[in-house]
Amino acid sequence: MAARYLRVPIQGDLVGLEVNTILRRHLHLSGTVLRRIKWLSDGITVDGQRVTVRYRVQAGEVLAVRLTDQAPTSGTVPTPGPLDLIWEDEDVVVVNKPPGLLVHPSHGHFADTLGNFLMYHYQQTGQDCDFHPVHRLDKGTSGLLVVAKHPHAQEQLKQQLHTEAFRRVYLAICDGQPPAPSGTVDAPIGLAPDSRARAVCPDGQSARTHYRVLQSWEGRSLVELQLDTGRTHQIRVHMAHLGCPLTGDFLYGTEQPEKIARPALHSHQLSFTHPITGEHLAFTQPLPEDMAALLPNTQEVFL
Repeated sequence: MAARYLRVPIQGDLVGLEVNTILRRHLHLSGTVLRRIKWLSDGITVDGQRVTVRYRVQAGEVLAVRLTDQAPTSGTVPTPGPLDLIWEDEDVVVVNKPPGLLVHPSHGHFADTLGNFLMYHYQQTGQDCDFHPVHRLDKGTSGLLVVAKHPHAQEQLKQQLHTEAFRRVYLAICDGQPPAPSGTVDAPIGLAPDSRARAVCPDGQSARTHYRVLQSWEGRSLVELQLDTGRTHQIRVHMAHLGCPLTGDFLYGTEQPEKIARPALHSHQLSFTHPITGEHLAFTQPLPEDMAALLPNTQEVFL
């Protein structure tokens, strides 16, 4: 299996520095990642020879750091299953998740999730990776999702969440029409009494959702949404709070199996800074068929 190494030629300002300084200040590896790799025989090497973090590098040497796990620890079982891979390199993978698929293994779903399918993909393509999720989508939500291939990429991407560096734009179809063409719902979300559902409540966690109405017709609206926070079911709860629950939302609105078999929510755009190269990456995924079928005229909306 192919492991992922980060290789740094020693030159310029790096000459004479301790390995620990380069790893922390220049490569931004966390203490958690360093504690994991420094005990591996190939965790930290200079010109192929294992060194300690106190070693001082010299001009012309090459420092190499192993980023991928030596052995999977997530417990995610590789299982064959359909994957719509939008983009992939040695550090991250961007997936178009279909509705109805769980992201993480959980009780009753140990081998039929996106994580299981990714692990099988890594196994079949000879990649020495584990399942390192960065963010999540509800089971019923479709669209773009980024998953890290090693702990360092996961940590770097999680630090970007809810900053300008990591941007997610959702499209939703809701029942009714929001009170204004655009606006912000700033309402705390917590657990609803005697329920696993969420609700707007004074003692909940702060939650902020920005929305913009793209189109309205016959009792429904197509809405673009962006989040400042990432609370469970945030879009679904906030849209219901506006009096416009998502079409097909059995939990916060009305189940409408004749129209759509899930809440009409789609992760439409995703952009982030690559955790290793620093490159800006941006992706767009159009509405899936079940949501597009709810529109009165798909040609009228640029998606």
